[in-house]
Amino acid sequence: MSGNRTFVDTNVFVYAYDASAGFKRRTAQKIIAGLWDSRLGVVSTQVLQEFFVTVTRKLPKTMEPAAAREVVSDLLKWDLVVVEGPLILDAIDLHRNHGYSFWDSLIVTAAGKAGCAVLLSEDLASGHSIGEVTIRNPFE
Repeated sequence: MSGNRTFVDTNVFVYAYDASAGFKRRTAQKIIAGLWDSRLGVVSTQVLQEFFVTVTRKLPKTMEPAAAREVVSDLLKWDLVVVEGPLILDAIDLHRNHGYSFWDSLIVTAAGKAGCAVLLSEDLASGHSIGEVTIRNPFE
């Protein structure tokens, strides 16, 4: 990692724990390990909630809720953006002005609030910048 605070979207965390994800799993694990080491990783309450639901319900081989809880507990040690009212309103404005889904707008807004230079996600247009946040697909 380059020294930039980096916001990590749900899909990166999910791939890190999805045994069927192959290359994406290895890539996600490497990214997350690097962010742990550099202490530059940022996550939001939304991402942690989505992660828990996805890994316990939607993967081909789901995680036990207790194991997923441990992962979430560990990730709470990262810089955390708490989704509160003003952030939701900002996300609605971003959604209205740029056409992103509300949920993606909330991710982008959280990354901006945290002062992140990079948002790692495969769900948004890689290379696109919104404010000071540049979206990067780590799997390209």
